[in-house]
Amino acid sequence: MLSAFRVIPMVLMMGIIFFLSSKTGDSFKVPSFPGIDKIAHASIYGVLAVTVIFAQSKKSRERKPLQVILITVIACLLYGISDEFHQSMVPGRFPSGLDIAADVCGATVVCVGWIWWRNRGQKLKARGQSADSA
Repeated sequence: MLSAFRVIPMVLMMGIIFFLSSKTGDSFKVPSFPGIDKIAHASIYGVLAVTVIFAQSKKSRERKPLQVILITVIACLLYGISDEFHQSMVPGRFPSGLDIAADVCGATVVCVGWIWWRNRGQKLKARGQSADSA
């Protein structure tokens, strides 16, 4: 299901998230823009979702796209939960269910985009094949 080489970007992204979560609350200089932290969570976990999709086998991505999406969203959810637990032990950081929701939203948006891109490619490929046979 997961390819050993293709797991490396996912592990690196998880390491980056862990590193960022280890920073104390006063070490972040975040612009005072409402919801910026949720946008950051969704973006970071969107990137994590890309790496989780990439880590799964080509065969799975081609033949079992819904399974790929399910694995991706669940992996991001579970890592988000573990990240919030980790943050609960860092001074100045607090766990938040809304952060987990933002994480899952970011992963879901990427999965929907991946399915759209995948289906678009299949339609273009089918059109090209039907034009070749004409």
